[in-house]
Amino acid sequence: MLQEQEIEQAPKKSIYKRITGFIWKFFFLGFAAVLLYLFSVDNNLLYLFGSSPSLDKLENPRSDQASELYTADGKLIGKYFQENRSPVPYKKISPKLIEALIATEDVRFYEHAGIDPAAIMSAVYGAFKGDARGASTITQQLAKNLYKTRTDDSKGVLGHIPGANIVISKTKEWLTAIKLEQRYTKEEILAMYLNTVDFGSNSFGVKVAAKTFFNVSPDSLKIEEAAVLVGLLKAPTYYSPKSNPQNSTRRRNTVLAQMAKYNYLPKATADSLSKLPIVLDYKVESHYDGPATYFRGAVADYLKEWSKQSGYDLYRDGLKIYTTIDSRMQRHAEEAMQNQMRTLQRRFDNHWKGKNPWVDEQNNEIPGFIEETIKRTDFYKRLKKKHGNDMAAINRELNTPREMMVFTWENDSLEKKVTMTPLDSLAYYKHFLHGGMMTMDPFSGQIKAWVGGINFKYFKYDHVKQARRQPGSTFKPFVYVAAIDNGYSPCDKIVDKRITIKYVEKGERKEWSPTNADWQYTGAPMTLRRGMGKSVNSVTAQLTEIIGWETVVKYAHRLGITSPLENVPSIGLGPSDVSIFEMVGAYSTFPNQGFHTNPMFITRIEDRNGNLIHQFVPKQKKVLSEETAFLMMHMLKGGIEEPGGTSQALWEYDLWKGNEIGGKTGTTSNHSDGWFMGVTKDLVTGVWVGGEDRSIHFRTSSMGEGSKTALPVFGLYMEKIYQDKELGYTMGRFPGPVVKINKKYNCTTVMPRRVEADSTAIDTDSILEELNGTSIL
Repeated sequence: MLQEQEIEQAPKKSIYKRITGFIWKFFFLGFAAVLLYLFSVDNNLLYLFGSSPSLDKLENPRSDQASELYTADGKLIGKYFQENRSPVPYKKISPKLIEALIATEDVRFYEHAGIDPAAIMSAVYGAFKGDARGASTITQQLAKNLYKTRTDDSKGVLGHIPGANIVISKTKEWLTAIKLEQRYTKEEILAMYLNTVDFGSNSFGVKVAAKTFFNVSPDSLKIEEAAVLVGLLKAPTYYSPKSNPQNSTRRRNTVLAQMAKYNYLPKATADSLSKLPIVLDYKVESHYDGPATYFRGAVADYLKEWSKQSGYDLYRDGLKIYTTIDSRMQRHAEEAMQNQMRTLQRRFDNHWKGKNPWVDEQNNEIPGFIEETIKRTDFYKRLKKKHGNDMAAINRELNTPREMMVFTWENDSLEKKVTMTPLDSLAYYKHFLHGGMMTMDPFSGQIKAWVGGINFKYFKYDHVKQARRQPGSTFKPFVYVAAIDNGYSPCDKIVDKRITIKYVEKGERKEWSPTNADWQYTGAPMTLRRGMGKSVNSVTAQLTEIIGWETVVKYAHRLGITSPLENVPSIGLGPSDVSIFEMVGAYSTFPNQGFHTNPMFITRIEDRNGNLIHQFVPKQKKVLSEETAFLMMHMLKGGIEEPGGTSQALWEYDLWKGNEIGGKTGTTSNHSDGWFMGVTKDLVTGVWVGGEDRSIHFRTSSMGEGSKTALPVFGLYMEKIYQDKELGYTMGRFPGPVVKINKKYNCTTVMPRRVEADSTAIDTDSILEELNGTSIL
């Protein structure tokens, strides 16, 4: 009987053992499968799962960071970014912001090791009940933000299968979160998270977000402000306090309630703060904010090419770019340009009152000018793409009034709201005069101020480097420097007379008869210095013919003019388009003892950690003798010191306490371009003023010449420079010659006081003196 019972129990034990063994095998196989899966995901086995963050990336996390642009005096003047982000250390983040974040997003943050099992179980239970909720910890969210675990680049073969891609991505986030917890402290994880997260309104990271919404630093956030920012993390657009204030208020109050629930805030305080309205100091930072906007565009153009060659990304790598611009000089330059252009525009509007300023050579309005001009705009091209050849539809849109903001000189904000048609808007903008200005240290090549136009928001075109216009008489020094460098002296003389120059161009015989600006000729011998100082065309034209216009072209290129130049007899009168950038660089050769220095606008570039990447040094080349350079400085003073000199309007400015200034005005024949080039012992400055189109200009020399349009910008600017004692620029005389001067140059009487700029006046005593001298012709 006992044996029978034992026989019956044996099969039962055997079955139990088999079941138990099966369970253990299933467990171990399942455990092994999970380990194999995790290993495969982490190592992207057979490229099935996509890449995971490498050890180097984990230990050296890199988020997109805005590159910053600094002036020579240490001022931040702009950023380049795709995601506007500037990191801030943990200790500079408000503790209340940290508490609000933990209470709302991850209450067990200090307890888990990257994954919160309780939150996962709660999320699974909620999903079964139809109450979907998130279970990602702050560390998991950081992993997703920092390493882009859900992008197409991180997908493997299996990642393109619907459903599988979500599981794999989630697995990567878990694994990465655990690794982050192993390598960083909780404080470091919180700081990294708040520096990478998107708060909306083009603000990435808490530093930019605090400034964007409340204009404060992250450590100065109030409790209710911190709650608003944490509330944004759930859905930056839906909970935006700017565009959806009601949603934002509800979400803020939820965050405050969570803080009270987890004892980060007394409930009474939370209730009290919940009743407050959201008070914003809202401003979205853009690439265009701050001073020197045109300059920043030029720097960006240069750095894009530099970045390609150097392997950096200007918009992602958080570079620190230190420029040559001085923020104080830049401010003075912008103010001088604005003050003169506001006055000049009023004068221009009165000059053309009741008429449109776009005229032909006979001063007759150009018919259909606006209608033809608008066809070259991007707006018109979009209309063509939208409507094709349906001209009726295109014209209907062109003539439909709409509300818009436009630029104006009428108020300090420089803009106003109007209702205009697109055609009327274009016509409105074509009435404005424009300007450009650049200042450079001639010895170091460093650009100190750069004003590319009257308002970057409405006029993006840069008139310093991008634009090229006819320089008029500011090109004449290239004629005189070629002559002096080839044996002539400032005291050599040419008769001011009417001439006709015959030449052959492309096998065709031609004649050119230049006229003086006032259409008058003294018929007397005139020194080269006086000829340049008074800007006498007949003298310049004859000198050009003597030395050869190809020689003038050669010297202009030697001194730094890179634009194409016409090899014609009139080259000395400035018919070929050049930029302010080139002209300032070329003129800087004269005070720098014959060394041409390439204008430079960056001194050094550092990476996001402050390590030096590249140091920029001046590029100089000896192109003139010291004697020629000194004599040209003496020649440039003639515009102020010679009787009838075209730069004598500078006497109206407070610039003459023992000071010397060299200057040259320039005006094109129809007054469409006004120039002034000014040289002091420390700085070289170029100014251009004119219409956007060459057909838009003053009609008289008395209003449109460079001494009336461009020179005042220089005068106002230099007054400000000398008044600003912090800059350290002082008035003074040009340095004496560093070498023996073998050519006669003290041939005129230096004017110790103001002399009216009257090009028609004849200095009888000087003429009698000159008649006893020797002339070239």
